[in-house]
Amino acid sequence: MLYLHDVWVNWFEGEENGYNVCHFFEWRKDDTIELLDQVPLVKVDSELFHYIENELLELPPKLMEDIYQKAYIRKNHERIQLDYCFVVSDGTGILAVDTIGYNIPIRKSRLIPRQEQMVYDMLANVEAEKYEYRSASQQKEHHILSPSPYMMSGLTRKERQLKQLLFMALDQLHTTRNAAEIRYWYTEWDPSAYQDIQSLPFEDVWARLYEEAKYGWTQKHEQLCERLVKGQPFFEKLWEMEKEPKVN
Repeated sequence: MLYLHDVWVNWFEGEENGYNVCHFFEWRKDDTIELLDQVPLVKVDSELFHYIENELLELPPKLMEDIYQKAYIRKNHERIQLDYCFVVSDGTGILAVDTIGYNIPIRKSRLIPRQEQMVYDMLANVEAEKYEYRSASQQKEHHILSPSPYMMSGLTRKERQLKQLLFMALDQLHTTRNAAEIRYWYTEWDPSAYQDIQSLPFEDVWARLYEEAKYGWTQKHEQLCERLVKGQPFFEKLWEMEKEPKVN
């Protein structure tokens, strides 16, 4: 078993999509950074790496057995043993994982560049371990509350967070099935379409708005998001958290 030492991690909890596990250059000063004193390093094939990175499903039992109680975290000068914590790589992508005692990858983190390079060097001539696991029986289905990587491609951390907030607001709007309301919001998005949509049913207007809003991130997206969340305390709080100046 290979080991890394003194590994800085920035845990993202409950993330099923790898694009929300931020790389080092997107870490923020108000993130909670922890120090792994020791952590086992495992090389797997790309299929299993992708499964761990982009799912919250059961890890291979043999992998769990191999890494059991082999990691330690350092907190307040104490060395605390972790049950199921490891760094995994397919030779290209790299991810730290802590199951916090479960059998699914609850917490995930990227590594800092220097330690990523160390992983590449250590695994350069190492064969991938073969693990049996129950892979997803069908291709993962993305939806409005779990957008596909293509919709998030090229966006910054702030833009991804705001886009997911916009989608949450649009999803809530869908439950109202209020035709007048959706026509109002579509006109906010595209004033030139006012006449076109007056005779369209709710579902058509909502689908049109979602289709047009789901790619990219522009000032227009941001304005629609800000207006949609206004007056909704939970959404407003999420908006304010992202709009406050962030220092990476």
